[in-house]
Amino acid sequence: LFCLLLLHQRYNILTYSIMFLAVASKRFSAVGSCQFRRTSGMKIRLFSGNDENEELDEEGEWAGCTKRFLKPIQISTRGPDILTSPLFNKGTAFKMGERDRLRFRGLLPPRRLNLAIQKQRVLQTIRAETSNIRKYRILEELHDRNETLYHRVLVDHIEEMAPLIYTPTVGQACKEFSSTLRRPRGMYFAQEDRGHMCAMVYNWPHDDVHVICVTDGSRILGLGDLGANGMGIPIGKLSLYCAAGGIAPHRVMPVVLDAGTNNPVLHADPFYAGVKEPRLEGAAYYELVDEFMQAVRNRWPNVLVQFEDFSSDKAQTILNKYREKHLCFNDDIQGTGSTTLAGILGALRARGEDVNALADQRILIAGAGSAGIGVAQVLLQAMVEQGANEEKARNAFFVTDKDGLLGKDRSTNLSNEQTLFARENDGGLSLVEIVKKYKPTILLGLTGFGGLFTENLITELAKGCERPIIFALSNPTTVAECTAEQAYDWTDGKCIFASGSPFDPVVLDGRTFYPSQCNNMYIFPGLGLGATVCGSKKVTDRMLYIAAVTLANMLSEEDLSMGRVFPSLSTIRDVSFRIAVEVIKEADRVGLRTKMTHNQMSYLEDYVKSKMYEPIYVPLVEKREVRI
Repeated sequence: LFCLLLLHQRYNILTYSIMFLAVASKRFSAVGSCQFRRTSGMKIRLFSGNDENEELDEEGEWAGCTKRFLKPIQISTRGPDILTSPLFNKGTAFKMGERDRLRFRGLLPPRRLNLAIQKQRVLQTIRAETSNIRKYRILEELHDRNETLYHRVLVDHIEEMAPLIYTPTVGQACKEFSSTLRRPRGMYFAQEDRGHMCAMVYNWPHDDVHVICVTDGSRILGLGDLGANGMGIPIGKLSLYCAAGGIAPHRVMPVVLDAGTNNPVLHADPFYAGVKEPRLEGAAYYELVDEFMQAVRNRWPNVLVQFEDFSSDKAQTILNKYREKHLCFNDDIQGTGSTTLAGILGALRARGEDVNALADQRILIAGAGSAGIGVAQVLLQAMVEQGANEEKARNAFFVTDKDGLLGKDRSTNLSNEQTLFARENDGGLSLVEIVKKYKPTILLGLTGFGGLFTENLITELAKGCERPIIFALSNPTTVAECTAEQAYDWTDGKCIFASGSPFDPVVLDGRTFYPSQCNNMYIFPGLGLGATVCGSKKVTDRMLYIAAVTLANMLSEEDLSMGRVFPSLSTIRDVSFRIAVEVIKEADRVGLRTKMTHNQMSYLEDYVKSKMYEPIYVPLVEKREVRI
């Protein structure tokens, strides 16, 4: 400190001295009446006393803004280019000092509007619209010009915004993606890029990518093959990583592997932005995926890769190939399974049953694709974790596809994962026949076939179970196996219902029922946060089980009394935080942690909180070479 003060006296670099001291404080402990706390990888905030005690100005350019120390971000951009950079642009919130030093004073209206006022304006614009797809576009336009404000809106109003940026609205957004494309976001890799991908990844402007969400567009939600238009899915997922999981927006990268499309509508569309060739198959397809995985791992060795909406015939194969060598997971297989497990545990609590006796349930799963089998695998693993032997656990499942109940008699046409759940007898039974004979207690829909759960099926289900658990999980709502209203009506309000996309509350005979949304956003943001903060070498099945149990344990008695099996979305950041902490503990227990020190593990919760991105405006300074 003495040397720094001498340098300040001679060279007037007090600012750099303070910044050096802030960075040097690695342990975030109290120093006098001040406290250093790291809030993300690129920010360190200095707090003095209690945050809430600061008296903020009510007028002028500092209205509603703290004057406490916020470490500035050094940027290479200056002048009007800053106003077109979504990561750094603050719009009318720039103070006059910043406008001067960054050289764009006069390029904005003179009156300054702080973050809170800007957010009010955005909300007013969105709420004035009646069309959800138009609301989506308003949000994406904001996303493309001011990421801090965009994520502030999401964080503060996640219950309202999540259905707009993701299911169910994102399905329509994907269908219209090429015709509404205005500004590129993410990266695209195609067959013509073979041999260049390792160099291509260096075109991405950020060096510290933590999470990549990648799709090949072959099975977008329940809408099928949308090709490159599927980019809307990784963009939406990563927005949730930032808002719900606290991953900073410069640390995520959406990707489409454009392997072509077999959708004739896209081939005929003059505005389609993807490759108008039949989909790659066989070795050519897997070589494309493999080069991509090697390229991103080469530039970002610790990056988490989330596979999203790959077709059922390829999803499990890809996951099996990379899950032991790369930090990766498939959200449709593992994320859906973990979220569904959490919902079922919550539903068992609502029925007053032992959550540790999952193997005593009879589970009928409609849909034997990657999602359906993924759910079955996670539930099977949970039963084994609870102490059931695997044979008993497998007998709890009845998995069907379009040809009926999976049976050993057609094992030659089933994948290894499907064969695990094929039954010795009654192969080919229909859903209604299974319900009548075996009286399932849980019915799960993962088919993408709207209306599959008929009144006859649901009423038969209710005859054999006093309070059946019904999860219609296909997205968007147009392809849900049944609606919330139908499920409650056909069971006289006795069922416990959840769906993949949200449904409004249902009023039946003077009673109000609140359906839950069984959405993977409860799991993947926290899983990703924990895995990347500790630098886990891989995502294990037990991490997914722990994430599900953690989520289920956050269900309050109030939630249960309202018939919900998931906590309110308003608590999603706390859910993600809790899951991240438990995932890190598991990674440490099995020796997969590579980043955190033992000292940092000793104050794990504070450390994880310090790594969660908070969308606030921080000072910007132009990066310059300082010579002494």
